[in-house]
Amino acid sequence: MLNQEIITNALKSVKYPGYSRDIVSFGIIKNIALQAGAVSLSLQLTGGSPAVAGQIKADVEKALRAVPEVEQVQVEFITPAATGGGSAWSHQTKLPGINRVVAVASGKGGVGKSTVSVNLACALQRLGMRVGLLDCDIYGPSIPLMMGVREKPTVSAAEKLVPPVRHGVKLMSMGLLVDEDAPVIWRGPMIMKAIQQFITEVEWAPLDFLLVDMPPGTGDAQLSLCQTVPLDGGLIVTTPQEASLGVVRKGIAMFEKVNVPIIGMVENMSYFVTPGGERVEIFGHGGGRAEAERRNIPFLGEIPLFTEIRVGGDTGIPVVVGQPEGAAAGAFLTLGRLLREKLG
Repeated sequence: MLNQEIITNALKSVKYPGYSRDIVSFGIIKNIALQAGAVSLSLQLTGGSPAVAGQIKADVEKALRAVPEVEQVQVEFITPAATGGGSAWSHQTKLPGINRVVAVASGKGGVGKSTVSVNLACALQRLGMRVGLLDCDIYGPSIPLMMGVREKPTVSAAEKLVPPVRHGVKLMSMGLLVDEDAPVIWRGPMIMKAIQQFITEVEWAPLDFLLVDMPPGTGDAQLSLCQTVPLDGGLIVTTPQEASLGVVRKGIAMFEKVNVPIIGMVENMSYFVTPGGERVEIFGHGGGRAEAERRNIPFLGEIPLFTEIRVGGDTGIPVVVGQPEGAAAGAFLTLGRLLREKLG
């Protein structure tokens, strides 16, 4: 029988013009009404030209008419109510020359999120992608160390920061702008402004992927990123044990509230293999896969505990670069292929 879930799933095939995200994840669908084979939709656009609205309307009608039992489709656009300051998402700007923006997040520290970020960035680069990596952990930036970068960004003729390049990846981090041991003692508004500048005032383009390494939690940094640029998705990193998964659930809920689609979940530190070949599940095993299945999120694989990964992070030569043919690098290259396939 025709229901709202069937209609919503059909609408997930309709992309917002100029973006890889669908109109459902953008949150523009405000009402769905069904009656005897007739479907009525109310869509709310906060910006865009009449051509954008026309394209969305045509694509919606095409998608819904392909659904069995749908005989008639009516689409109307509603004007958002005035709210003084406007929508918190009204300032989102798609960055020219950047095809995909992906946030790597967990909601919790200590799960190896930055390790996944740097190796995934290098993996995508080895797969032929043009890649940038933004470190959004303002208080505890680790990307410069893990990528082996010390030089500060330069300033272009257009008065934008030119990110240094290491291992073929463009990089930006607060750690490149302050002394190595200097603490950043900022309040929330300063954090938000810094992240906005890292997105819009850096010469990133041209890029196939901009990966954003998020700090722990669900606070100012995460909200600032979501308000500044439309994300193509969030990649969730967890470890097997329940202590990690409990906080990761909050990170998933945060993305859902701001209409960012979850690309998938990866389980880091999944297990350890001794020199004798024995597999040891130090933090338990299977928690990430089970949680992904429970939340209906794609599970993108397990990354074991490899000494080579830790050494690569400490020396500034990620294992994907230093030992590209090894098993450790293979785990990240597989993850890179999956991400590339999912986002085209």
